[in-house]
Amino acid sequence: MESFKSSQVSNWSVYGIPAFQDNYLWAIVHEPSKACMVVDPGCSKSVQDFLDSRGYHLSGILVTHHHMDHIGGIDALLSKAAKDLPVYGPASGRVAQVNRPVREGNAVDVHCLTARVFEVPGHTVDHLAYVIELKDTMNSEEVWMFPGDTLFSGGCGRLFEGSAEQMFESLQKLNQFPANTRVFCAHEYTESNLRFARAYSPDSKNIEAREIEVRRIREQGLSTIPTTLGVERLSNLFINATNPIEFKQIRTAKDNF
Repeated sequence: MESFKSSQVSNWSVYGIPAFQDNYLWAIVHEPSKACMVVDPGCSKSVQDFLDSRGYHLSGILVTHHHMDHIGGIDALLSKAAKDLPVYGPASGRVAQVNRPVREGNAVDVHCLTARVFEVPGHTVDHLAYVIELKDTMNSEEVWMFPGDTLFSGGCGRLFEGSAEQMFESLQKLNQFPANTRVFCAHEYTESNLRFARAYSPDSKNIEAREIEVRRIREQGLSTIPTTLGVERLSNLFINATNPIEFKQIRTAKDNF
């Protein structure tokens, strides 16, 4: 799959850059200046090919967590970038290239847009999400969310380090935003997530409808991401869990599916 434009508001666009088997690296571009901030550049070649093919230049990097499929391309990109290129990420020190550590409540300037930082432990203990709230020239509101491996379409990340209680609270934190929030997940897991959801909740008409829609999208070779919080509220078992105990039961069932 080639890189694709997934959203645009006024002068700002978000592009998806496929990498590896099922990763999406996200590029936030200010079109007039050609400045591009990349989220979780796990593959330098994929990012550099995208920049070169469209005439963009790298202006910064946002890191959600330390797994190599999210940070493996940083060194190579920095070797070709401007000196002191900002690399924002967890303040834990686990990503050596981070030179602008951020925490919950901090804000990052993304080409005159503000990305709010949220700590969302669960997949890892120091996982971050970035949320940009913006308005276009018609004054209609839109929100862009970059949750890394915390929230997926139809699912959520595995609990490699954090607890079920932490992930439950992290998902509740992300779920506070409007239904039209566009969620730029880091992996194309939607089809497999919904197969599990259908097996776990076979009577849900919303999950059935979403699974049919996703199957049609994937048969055309297209991406199911971004999703929206509205879609997830109808079809994502994890974000709809009402308490940590219910969440843990669903997560355990998915891990054994």
